[in-house]
Amino acid sequence: MLSHDRIWSAIDHLAQRHGLTPSGLAKRAGLDPTSFNRSKRVAPDGRRRWPSTESLAKILAATGATLDEFVQLVSPRAAAGAAVVPLIGSAALAVAGRIGPDGRPTGSAWDELDFPDLGTQDCFAIEVQGNDLRPLYHDGDVLVVCATAPMRRGDRILVSLRTGALVGAVLRRRTARVADLAPVMPGEAARSIATAEIAWMARIMWVRH
Repeated sequence: MLSHDRIWSAIDHLAQRHGLTPSGLAKRAGLDPTSFNRSKRVAPDGRRRWPSTESLAKILAATGATLDEFVQLVSPRAAAGAAVVPLIGSAALAVAGRIGPDGRPTGSAWDELDFPDLGTQDCFAIEVQGNDLRPLYHDGDVLVVCATAPMRRGDRILVSLRTGALVGAVLRRRTARVADLAPVMPGEAARSIATAEIAWMARIMWVRH
């Protein structure tokens, strides 16, 4: 159902998926940073304000989300309930073979995290340990990632190198030979990683700071 509350909730969840606040999402989309503030959702006279179709189009373009994905956030399928995903510490991912060919952690000695069902995608959760994923993510953050989800320009991703290092990044371009990563800090140079150096890559679907 297209209700006022569900539309705004979907925008909040889309921002959260990309590790952003509603203000950060508006800014990324080229909108006024206050566009999605809670104070803007209801007029002083109590009348409900709705986001414009132009604003919605811009945030979909900025995040790479499809209209179907946004509609799913607005009105989740009745069959979509709670899912349980494996929860693994980021330090444990340095061990070779931790992620199997199906894009999930191998073995069963993991904690678990309740999370809304993401449909057919196989996802798992990572609890960040230490400061290796700064500046995007910090010690204690939880990332729900999927190594089998399609990845597009602008997606936040996690890259596991064959050396055991983890890299949090924004995807710029991916070819058969290289993954180009966009700068995440002002003045930072773009980075390219050869496919031969990558153990696996996963799209970051949701973040809890």
